[in-house]
Amino acid sequence: MAFPRKLLNDGEELVLDLRPHWLYLAPAVALLVVAVAAGITVAVVGAEGSAGTAFQVAAIAVLVLALIVFALRYAAWTTTNFVLTSDRLLTRRGVLSKQGVEIPLERINTVFFRQSLFERLVGAGDLTIESAGEMGSESFTDIRKPALVQREIYVQMEANENRKFDRGRGGSMLSVAEQLEKLDALVHRGALTPAQFEAEKARLLNR
Repeated sequence: MAFPRKLLNDGEELVLDLRPHWLYLAPAVALLVVAVAAGITVAVVGAEGSAGTAFQVAAIAVLVLALIVFALRYAAWTTTNFVLTSDRLLTRRGVLSKQGVEIPLERINTVFFRQSLFERLVGAGDLTIESAGEMGSESFTDIRKPALVQREIYVQMEANENRKFDRGRGGSMLSVAEQLEKLDALVHRGALTPAQFEAEKARLLNR
């Protein structure tokens, strides 16, 4: 389920709307595969008498349980959103009841990401957001391509800061020197590569 656009504020733009990585579903899928394999084995091998009936009942019960676990996990996956807008970072989750976290971009201090070797191979990981809010820090698991998400958060933080600065100056535009200073800060944060900085610098100087 996509993040409802009606929940955006006036002038707010949706940048990222992500569901958890498929690793979130992996345990439930693994259980379902094992249950199906066990059911097929019982059906093929079979057994006579009460023992055979007991094995069949047990296999059916395990399969039903695995289907219920998968359905609940899938429902949770489809109703979980990790959202980045031009003004804030927020999450929403819950099938019947809803819960979530909202962090204004101006309150975010640092964004960390963590990936195991396997997570790097499949493009998943965790994000930790340190902010000036009451919670101090929030962790988000099973994020798709966390390094790119981290970079985009920093880009939106910088853009949000620039908009506030422009409003403070009565809407005047930043000078080239000021824009280069902002871009240099993004390089130091790791949100831009040196090559991207040089390309943007050349674009600004050639305007």
